Amino acid sequence: MTFISNLISGISLGSVYAIIALGYTMVYGIAKMLNFAHGDVIMVGAYVAFCSMAYLNLPPIVAIVIAMIACTLLGIIIEGLAYRPLRKASSLAVLITAIGVSYFLQNAALLIWGSTPKTFSSVVGFDSISLLDGKLIITAESIVTVIACIIIMIGLTLFTKKTRIGKGMRAVSEDKDAAELMGINVNVTISITFAIGSALAAIAGVLLCSAYPILIPTTGSMPGIKAFTAAVFGGIGSIPGAMLGGILLGIIEIFSKSYISTELSDAIVFAVLILVLLIKPTGLLGKKITEKV
Repeated sequence: MTFISNLISGISLGSVYAIIALGYTMVYGIAKMLNFAHGDVIMVGAYVAFCSMAYLNLPPIVAIVIAMIACTLLGIIIEGLAYRPLRKASSLAVLITAIGVSYFLQNAALLIWGSTPKTFSSVVGFDSISLLDGKLIITAESIVTVIACIIIMIGLTLFTKKTRIGKGMRAVSEDKDAAELMGINVNVTISITFAIGSALAAIAGVLLCSAYPILIPTTGSMPGIKAFTAAVFGGIGSIPGAMLGGILLGIIEIFSKSYISTELSDAIVFAVLILVLLIKPTGLLGKKITEKV
């Protein structure tokens, strides 16, 4: 039963990584940039949901919606103020800016909410499921997290393939200049991408803090880094790849903690990533793109 329990925990944790990784992979796939402030947007979403429930006594579903709206607006503001002026700049300039935005959000959170850890109440309103006479317990948070991950992945896939905006995103991803010549507003398309990714970050932050109910200003830092690792692992730019990479990463982390060492689990996760990239540099589901000149 320990093996199955660890597997379920790994899939649950990996589903959170997958939701975060979807934000990374959408921004990279369309804007061709790495938004390292994404992990801190997770933290902001969790704090907004916490304040909505703890101070305003709002129902969890309303708190989640408010957190999504707040993070959506934050994502649009970050893209407009920090990244849009650097559209033609080098990738190094964008990377340094992303790190600066990350530090800004962390220190702003310290000023607003302080460094004292907050206890986050679970947003899941039903009990855990007990199977095999109590030998196997599946937490309600695990069930909700996995279902949310599947729904989001399917929804994003359909959105990018079937809707007009989604097709515009794919066109911008292929060639920004050509897309603009065809009448697609590149700036608006990229802003929508940031908005969607930031809304997903809010959901991930709430689910993460429901399962691990300690909230501090650096809450999203390590999950954000691991989710980026998951996106690269699965093939950054691929929506199914982000989900696959996230779930595999979660399983590897939980099994490493259970059977090898808690202290070495992070090292093992990144070692597996390095091994995969040595064998398949584009990630598990990534495709090699040949650029014609």
